[in-house]
Amino acid sequence: MTELTSQPWFWPTLSVVVALPVALLVLTEVYQWLARRESSYARPVLLLRNAVLPALALYILIDQLNDSDVEATWPRIAATVFGFLLILFALSGANAALFGEARPGSWRERLPTIFIDLGRLVVIVIGLGLLFSWVWGTDVGGLFAAVGVTSIVIGLAVQSAVGPVIAGLFLLFEQPFRIGDWLDTSEARGRVLEVNWRSVHIDTGNGIKIVPNASLATGSFTNLSRVTGAAFQATATLAFSPGDRPATVVEMLRAVADALPSKVADLPSKVSALGAGEYRVSVPVIGPSDESPTKNLLLHRVWYAARRAGVRLDGVEPQDDMTPHLAAQAMRIGARLGLDDETTAALVEAGRLESYAEGEIVQATGSIPKALGFVLDGELQLTATARDGARMPIGLVQTGDFIGATALTRQRVLTGAVAAAETTVLSIPRDVVAPVVQSHPGLARQIGGTIDIRRRAAEEALDPEKSRA
Repeated sequence: MTELTSQPWFWPTLSVVVALPVALLVLTEVYQWLARRESSYARPVLLLRNAVLPALALYILIDQLNDSDVEATWPRIAATVFGFLLILFALSGANAALFGEARPGSWRERLPTIFIDLGRLVVIVIGLGLLFSWVWGTDVGGLFAAVGVTSIVIGLAVQSAVGPVIAGLFLLFEQPFRIGDWLDTSEARGRVLEVNWRSVHIDTGNGIKIVPNASLATGSFTNLSRVTGAAFQATATLAFSPGDRPATVVEMLRAVADALPSKVADLPSKVSALGAGEYRVSVPVIGPSDESPTKNLLLHRVWYAARRAGVRLDGVEPQDDMTPHLAAQAMRIGARLGLDDETTAALVEAGRLESYAEGEIVQATGSIPKALGFVLDGELQLTATARDGARMPIGLVQTGDFIGATALTRQRVLTGAVAAAETTVLSIPRDVVAPVVQSHPGLARQIGGTIDIRRRAAEEALDPEKSRA
């Protein structure tokens, strides 16, 4: 070994064999980093990696021949350059054949590029050794032995540091997740933005979390984007009083979940009774990114729906008291409709206050109303539903107006009503309203006129050409 290391060509050659692979790996990472950011420096770095550094290494190796007993003739130099280019051509062809058209999901498609680069470097080193042996008659056996011993020593010295990196590389080879997937790890939860051989960049919604591949390889995590069912399930658990009828609670929760805008249209929501007053609601959504908004909206709307259904969310007794402001508003509506104070007070006494969150459906298109609803606070958006299910706005029902006019005629409504803001409606059953309407012809005319106006508005929205004709 001493005779070998004392050779003048040994250390320059060893530096090429060791430094060239490391430099190429570093430049590969720099190039990929610049390419992801579409930097103009990516092409110069690529040229440095693919041409300048290999040419410099070849020059250093050939220059060592000046200190040897071998005659450096031009044919030998030309043969060396030709052999080096031939090695590069063979590697390029092998790379195109093996990995250029790899099928999605195959091991060739999943193999990390760093493994390919390392294999390419090993082939280049072996090829250069054989090339110098054939063309120049150099004994490279001792050099390979020295490099092998050096590699073993270095590997033993840094095995604790390299081990996690290797584990991370094998994680990339397995590819349990891709860019854009949502991960739930012990360190972060969010969407994968970037994956390299060192770490995974996860967008948590509150910054970018850098998670080392080694921690993912040695720990456990959940890929939220790879679900076994038809859609991702946004799940929430809610508690009611154990004395509430389960059928009433389940029906109310399912109605709220099915009306959420982020729910997948063709899949049903699921409500499970867990016992002790707890219920689990599962809403099918497109992906994990919709989970948090869906759960927030579900919990928000359930508060209003529970009060309307008369069930006790978190054990709290539901109550919608008639405040002085709402009572005064009800009396003003009665006066506007031509009713005396006594009649109005009787209707208010028989009615029921119902509160709706913004976006909730107050009146479904095609339904037969069971009550006349007077808006005491807030406003409603009237809509017409097209054949494809799209809702088209056709007007507003503001404070003092009413919906459910066809409750008395028992006809289906052509218009739906959605709460445009937090809205309070005084709902009066048809059996209570009917005698009052019969005894007040002016009120009957107002209700009939409202029915005609809203029907025409719905017809014009659904078929403008027919309505003009």
